[in-house]
Amino acid sequence: MLEQLKRKRREQTVMGHRLEEPRLTLWAAFWAMVYVGLPVAVLGLVLDVLIQWATGRCLGLWCYF
Repeated sequence: MLEQLKRKRREQTVMGHRLEEPRLTLWAAFWAMVYVGLPVAVLGLVLDVLIQWATGRCLGLWCYF
């Protein structure tokens, strides 16, 4: 099973031209951070603010600055 995953795909050609292998681009990394990283950071911020409001203790990283 793992050998099948590790094995490289057969080269694809269109009208005699070789197609490049798919790869992670800077734009893909940027949009992954926008759609995954940003909501996680905002959720953490909201939870830290709610905990500080409810208990009076600051647990966020900004408390150290």
